[in-house]
Amino acid sequence: MKKEKVESLEQARAQIDVIDSALVELIAARQYYVDQTTRFKKSETDMQTPERQTQILERLRSQATTLGLDAQLIEQLYQTMFQHFIQRELKQFRP
Repeated sequence: MKKEKVESLEQARAQIDVIDSALVELIAARQYYVDQTTRFKKSETDMQTPERQTQILERLRSQATTLGLDAQLIEQLYQTMFQHFIQRELKQFRP
């Protein structure tokens, strides 16, 4: 994503609003694909895959560090998403 210097608080806030909307759209897309994975899982144990979570977190922590972002922030955000999506999957698995 291209970053541009802004000349006012209003411009900065407008850019933040655009980014926030894009983040929500991306999280919705992620949820769509997480929902798709439920079709391939055979048991509740398949819903919780710590090794997959670790793999994702390692990759994203590295990416965050490369971008000068606090890796702990990314880990916390993803831990929250993991828990939410696992609960969502479990509801779909056992209606």
